[in-house]
Amino acid sequence: MKIAQIAPLWECVPPPAYGGIELVVSLLTDELVRRGHEVTLFASGDSTTLAELKSIHPQALRLDNKVKEYGIYEMLQLSQVYDRASDFDVIHSHMGCAALPYARLVKTPTLHTLHGIFTPDNRKLFSYAKTQPYVSISDSQRELDLGLNCTSTVYNGIDVDLHNFYAEPDEPGYLAFLGRMSPEKGPHHAIAIAKATGLPLKMAGKVDIVDVEYFETQVKPHIDGVQIQFQGEANHAQKNELMGRAIATLFPITWREPFGLVMVESLAAGTPVIAMRMGSTPEIIAPEVGFLCDSVDECIQAVAQVKTIDRAYCREHVRTNFSVQSMTSGYEAAYQSLLQKKVAQNGYVRHNPALRMVP
Repeated sequence: MKIAQIAPLWECVPPPAYGGIELVVSLLTDELVRRGHEVTLFASGDSTTLAELKSIHPQALRLDNKVKEYGIYEMLQLSQVYDRASDFDVIHSHMGCAALPYARLVKTPTLHTLHGIFTPDNRKLFSYAKTQPYVSISDSQRELDLGLNCTSTVYNGIDVDLHNFYAEPDEPGYLAFLGRMSPEKGPHHAIAIAKATGLPLKMAGKVDIVDVEYFETQVKPHIDGVQIQFQGEANHAQKNELMGRAIATLFPITWREPFGLVMVESLAAGTPVIAMRMGSTPEIIAPEVGFLCDSVDECIQAVAQVKTIDRAYCREHVRTNFSVQSMTSGYEAAYQSLLQKKVAQNGYVRHNPALRMVP
């Protein structure tokens, strides 16, 4: 297949540190190339990929302080893609609702992965384009009242072999937290859990501009460099080690997170996860690999039970359910389904003669 992958321009692909969508796009794109597909990645110019790279800007927009209107670059990128839509069998957008108006103007089908949540504003655009094909990244992400044409759920995947396995946590033990320093991710809950258990908490993550006040008032006053430690934004190796050496990774979210890669990355390192029962967490955390909690008090109680978890099984759980191979196979099936529908409508697909209908 000839496939176009469209990534957000805010971060490069793959991201140097934080950037869940860009990491997924990178892993998916490269695995598709390995499987023999002809893939073009539309992303920032500093991206690295096995696919053909096309870009309208030389670097991630987050790194360019001269860029003031992100939406302009987004429109330029989408125009670049859809001007040559006929070159592709399938266009795969990771841009949220931004690509919806463009996709209606061409015959090449666009598959939209729903990476984010629905808001009062974007619901209007999704409702306008509800018949376009979508993939959810968890079942819990779907909102049935929107009536979207969700063709399947494809869980995000990681390359398990790129994550070191830690058979035993450090002694003395500590708790880990990784994520944006925002109310939704719950670092304030992680701090409360650590203080109640008396265990050290090692945190890493970025502080977005919109979350500076929250960080300064709710998180920073508790950072003492001893029990509550903050390491700033971490790269892949630092994240892997931080979680791998911990007795548990805390995931005390306060919102319906569609899919938390942190949970999967922690399990790949062998570290159990203690998570709030919200959003996608029940679809990721089985009883054998962690604990689902309904309150901070339940999280505190769960810390005492983490030694009952088999760390090797945590890693196998990821390899079985959340690998890059299983994710890519899920998307291949979604692409094939779109092409079969196109065959049914038009009688052929230009780049896939094997899929032509037999009269």
